Amino acid sequence: MTEALYFLDCYLKEFEATVEKVNDNKFVVLDRTAFYPESGGQPSDTGKLIRKSDGVEFQILYAGKLNGDISHEVASPVENVSTSLKAGDKVKGVIDWDRRYMHMRMHTATHVIANVIEKEAGAQITGNQLGLDQSRVDFSLEAFDRDKFAEYEKIANDLIAWSNPVNFYLVSRKEAEEKLSRLTTLAKGFSDEIKEVRMVEIEGVTIEACGGTHVKNTNEIKGIKITKLQNKGKSNRRMYFTLVD
Repeated sequence: MTEALYFLDCYLKEFEATVEKVNDNKFVVLDRTAFYPESGGQPSDTGKLIRKSDGVEFQILYAGKLNGDISHEVASPVENVSTSLKAGDKVKGVIDWDRRYMHMRMHTATHVIANVIEKEAGAQITGNQLGLDQSRVDFSLEAFDRDKFAEYEKIANDLIAWSNPVNFYLVSRKEAEEKLSRLTTLAKGFSDEIKEVRMVEIEGVTIEACGGTHVKNTNEIKGIKITKLQNKGKSNRRMYFTLVD
């Protein structure tokens, strides 16, 4: 299983690793990686791998999880990737930091606004999708009072302005369930297959299980603005928001 370096250090921009295998001539599996694989509504990282032996660069177009491995889809600069990279090659990975950092800010912002909506309206989060320009949150809510969302936005921005630290904890599933009333704001809950969970705590705001990347302090979010609300059917609402610098 690939060691996920981003799990406890979201600010790691570069790393060194060894190629373990190459699948289908383009999917490279490393022994360790800082590339975030697409999951939980957060898009994957992009960037590049640099072969240590000769400095040849391979662009990473996408990263995703498959059977416990994190696969990196490579665009080969010259040759077929199966002959360009092979098991045992030493590489340096470089993350597209601007993309990663925006997703970190968006993800932590999503936790803040989702927690506000849960507390103020009793809504459960049914889905989310992070983006570079805007993100969305879907939630289950019967009474859809659009005017209330201006209040939710203000509460969220007040929390962000408090400069709350964001902490990570790796704990057993059993320990987490004993200490918390719920592991996540997601209505679908948390997969039973996961026995060790990473808890993300925004001090004074929320603590919940999450595998995504986050900033160290809410002041890095700077602010959010709700841009659109949609009624997607019975008890199914959608909210779009963007970050405000």
